[in-house]
Formats: sequence, C-alpha cells, structure tokens
Amino acid sequence: MLKSIFISIGAVLVFNANAQLKTGWYRASIIRPDSVAIVFNAEAVLQNQKTVFYIRNAEERLQVDAVKQRGDSVFIEMPFFESSFKLKKLANNSLQGSWLKGASNRIIEMPVLFEYGNASRFAAGDSEDVIIDGKWQVTFTRSNGTDRPAIAVLEQKGKTVTGTFLTPAGDYRYLEGAINQNHLQLSCFDGAHAYYFSATVSGRNISNGKFYSTVSAPETWKAVKNSNASLPDTLQRTQLQEGETKLNFRFKDVNGKTVSINDARFKNKVVIVQLMGSWCPNCMDESRFLKTVYKAYKAKGVEIIALAYELTTDKIRSKASLQKFINRFAITYPVLIAPAAVNDEQRTEKTLPQLTPIRSFPTTIFIGKDGTVKKIHSGFYGPGTGDYYQDFQTEFYQTIKKLLSQ
Repeated sequence: MLKSIFISIGAVLVFNANAQLKTGWYRASIIRPDSVAIVFNAEAVLQNQKTVFYIRNAEERLQVDAVKQRGDSVFIEMPFFESSFKLKKLANNSLQGSWLKGASNRIIEMPVLFEYGNASRFAAGDSEDVIIDGKWQVTFTRSNGTDRPAIAVLEQKGKTVTGTFLTPAGDYRYLEGAINQNHLQLSCFDGAHAYYFSATVSGRNISNGKFYSTVSAPETWKAVKNSNASLPDTLQRTQLQEGETKLNFRFKDVNGKTVSINDARFKNKVVIVQLMGSWCPNCMDESRFLKTVYKAYKAKGVEIIALAYELTTDKIRSKASLQKFINRFAITYPVLIAPAAVNDEQRTEKTLPQLTPIRSFPTTIFIGKDGTVKKIHSGFYGPGTGDYYQDFQTEFYQTIKKLLSQ
C-alpha cells in the first residue's frame, strides 16, 4: 500500500512540468493532531523557466526542484526521504493541502498551509535584555517521564536565534527562530523531520520548554546556561563481539550487484563502512561529508561502503528512496541494502553478527589495511553544530591518515 501511494504521486508529477507558481517567500505551517503548528520558510524562485523551492533552515537552503502543477493542484516531492506535499492553489497565491511522509508501516499525512508573501518564521518582540547566545545544559523529559541529556548551542543576532541541540547520538541540524520578550521559539523542516521548540527564558535559565516532533508525543525541556556544558556517555556504543576482529558481509547494492567486504577492490585498503538509512537526516549530513572524503582520498587507498537499513524490507521501495538519496548527493561509493529493516530488533544479528547491537545511525566503522576493525564511531555531529563539527572532522582525518600510514 505504501509503495503504491508513492508511485501514484510520482506518476502525477510528470504533468505540466513547466507550470509556474508565484515566486517569493512562503511561510509553511504543518499542523499536528494537537493543533500545534510546526513552521518553516520556503522561497520559490524561477530557474530555467521552472519553479524551484529553497527550504530555509538558518543558513541551510535545501533545493527542491521536483515541483509540478496540474490545474490548481501542486505536487512537491522532496529530493530525499519519502516525503512530499499535495497542495491546492488558493486565490491569494497561498497553497494548502497535506504533507505526506513514509513511515515503516503507514503514510503519515498532516495538514499544511504555505502562506504566500511571508518570509518571517516567528514574531520577534522586545528582547534587548534577553541573552540566549551561548551553550546550555539541557534536559529533555519524554512523555513516559524519563530524562535524556542534551546541549543547546545557540546564536543570537538581534531578535533572531539559530543553533541546534546535541544529544549523545547526534544533533537536530539547523534550527531557526526568534526571541519575543522572554519567549523562545525554534523550528526546522528537512523533509524527514519537522521540529518545533518553545520555552521561557529568564536570565541563565530556560523553563516551560515544549518539544514537538511530527506526530510524536511532545516532550518537556529545561536548560541552564553553562559554557562547559557536556554530554554524559549514555549511548551503548557498538563494538566488536568478543573474539571478533573483522567484518564479513555480502549484500546487493541499489543496482542489484552483489558487493562483499572481501572483494578484491577492498584488499590492502583503508575501508570506511557507513551504517545509515535514507530516512536519517544526520546520515544525509554525513554522506555529504563522506563524498568529499572519498574524492580526496580514494586515490590514496581509501574505500567507502554504505550499508543502508531502510524503513522496510520492500526492495522496490528501499531502492527508490536510496536512489533519490544517491542522486542528490552524487554518491559514487557502493550503497548496499541491508536485508533487515531499521526497526528490526535482530537487525545486527541478521547483517553484522560480528558486532554488538547497532544503537544509532549513522555509525561509522574504520577498517585498516590488514582487514581488521580499528575503530567504531557511533553518532554524528553535523555542520549545524559549529565547533563540534570541526572537531569531528579533525578527528576523522587524523584517523584516516594514521590508518594509511600503518
């Protein structure tokens, strides 16, 4: 059923490829079942006589060029992830309809309004005495009452606030918002995740926080300003099983070709194995980074293999989603489809039994020239995290150079 829905949407997209929408800024609001709006901004521009949207999240601009129109119906397909919009043009040039997102066993559909002519995210008020800039020690509380730690890294320019949250497994990518008196609002939309954070700021404390994510139950959060904020190592990190030194896998890539870690092309090479999924925004950021690594180091003896754990084991659906991902980032290293879905509790045993359970995506495995696993890194801090991303890159390149020298 899921596959047929996305195929039917794709079929509709072929109509009227040159139809033009009103160019300019739109303020989009995705409406949750509890009526809370998750807001983002998109700019429609005309390129080669075709309308293209750029979704804005702080400094990030996500290009969306699969924009088609049939009569007053508008269809927007995100360039990665199983994500699209079905919209109707309104008399005032706004667009109204639904956001559709693929999940493991259903299509999530949420109402959405693209309000034309509005480039603002949130109302910004008098906030001269509210300083949100800096690092904050954060505690999120799930709907079941359990806590999880995080760090907020925020930057304030006037009344505009940008930044992100870091957790032991990764980050929330580029967030954008505003401070209105003492009311903080931040949000982002990347096609897979729709996030909205709100809270009250009082001096060095943040309270009354709410975190909304797509259709998930909201979480509460609070924070204390702390320039030395840190994360406890709560992640059960993936390691080699006792007695194991090497990986041993053989899976098919998106083109149906079987690729094995034992193939000749990987012999006497430093090999990076990326455990990822086309549904994963942090994997998107890591893939963009690994593309650069591969271009710089392939000739020096570095190979990369991605092993994708998708939402289901439907090969056609997985291939379609991964191919979009590969095309957008121009990935040239092999991308293999794991024969276990990401939500399969036995995913590790079915695919990489040499490892302890895979806890987070992405997870990156470094293999030396002798074929043995030298290092496993769980999680990823992307370009939205500032200095954390720089530190990650430094450590990553140091690891490659060390392995190449051995």
